[in-house]
Formats: sequence, C-alpha cells, structure tokens
Amino acid sequence: MNGLSDVRLVLRSQELMSEHERTITASSARRCPPAFGLMGLVLHRLRTRKALLALTPEELRDIGLSPEQAREEGVKPFWRS
Repeated sequence: MNGLSDVRLVLRSQELMSEHERTITASSARRCPPAFGLMGLVLHRLRTRKALLALTPEELRDIGLSPEQAREEGVKPFWRS
C-alpha cells in the first residue's frame, strides 16, 4: 500500500469510531439499546422500575440506594426519565 491509502484508512477508522461513540452516547442517555425504539424504551423503564421496587434492603444497599431513593425512582411514570 502507498502512504495515501494508509492515511485514508486511518481517517476512515477514526470516522467510524466517532460515529460509534455518538451512537453509544445517545443510547446511554436513554438507557436503552437503540434498536428498541420508543416502545422498547417504555418497556425497559417499566421493567427496571418494577424490579427496583422488588429489591430487598440488602440488595439496595449493594447497589448504593436507600429504600426511599428506590421507591422514588420506582414509582416514577414511564414517560419521565
């Protein structure tokens, strides 16, 4: 390969990594994999909040939450993040 091709490959790989990081950041902000869409996000919130309400005090302590914090998060409506 010549030097120009090497530069193009490096630049393209940087573009791909930047695009991947934007996708990861966007999905992390929503806390849901991007393939699920809005309905998946709603279902994810419902499931995780229900699971949070079912945790024991020992399990909550393991993840660093008080029962009050868990209850506050668990009773939020699904449309609130």
